[in-house]
Amino acid sequence: MEQFHRYAVYYAPDRGPFARFAAEWLGWCPLSGIEKPHPDVAGLPRPVEEITRTPRKYGFHGTIKPPFRLADGSSPEALQDDLSALARRLTPVRMGGLALKRLGGFVALVPEGDTSALAQLAGEVVEALDHHRAPAPASEIQRRRAAGLTPRQDELLMRWGYPYVMDEFRFHLTLTGKLDPDEAARTMAALDPYLTPLLPRPFALRDLCLFGEDETGRFQLIQRYALTG
Repeated sequence: MEQFHRYAVYYAPDRGPFARFAAEWLGWCPLSGIEKPHPDVAGLPRPVEEITRTPRKYGFHGTIKPPFRLADGSSPEALQDDLSALARRLTPVRMGGLALKRLGGFVALVPEGDTSALAQLAGEVVEALDHHRAPAPASEIQRRRAAGLTPRQDELLMRWGYPYVMDEFRFHLTLTGKLDPDEAARTMAALDPYLTPLLPRPFALRDLCLFGEDETGRFQLIQRYALTG
């Protein structure tokens, strides 16, 4: 398998209208590894290219285990083997649907209904694969602390390499970079008629997607692992 700079475990929708629109919105399809022309969405406060610049390189996804570098002694093959075994043990998670929301300074899709099973699954994935993760560099620790963390988030950062895991986990699928409240409201209003008819209902997480960060800094799908437990 190709050696990527970093790896991550994500949710990503399978091929279809929802995944296609999301890839065009961000301008990057992680499933095929190619750039996509942006859609013509009326009523946006700024061009799509500007609104989506920050999340573009990650592709449309929901984070389960955040990006990490491989630890000494690990390998892409060992990571895949462990993720495959983990997926055979875990069961799919179903929720009511997805809804457009403003989270902090950006717009995202968030699950509706009880998310406790999803949070439990994410925690298991973070913990079970953590021996593959190299410690975060000091520069990354400093950058995350500079953004402002609670004591609990700082504790999680030092233990798991990321502050928003375990009890701080909030599943979301990012659609924009930072926007002011008016821009966010206008973006949501513009997106709604295009995106809402495509949203899965119910929303189900049926597999885990291993993503890799290539030499250009963009993430792409390596393989899907069906949850068959």
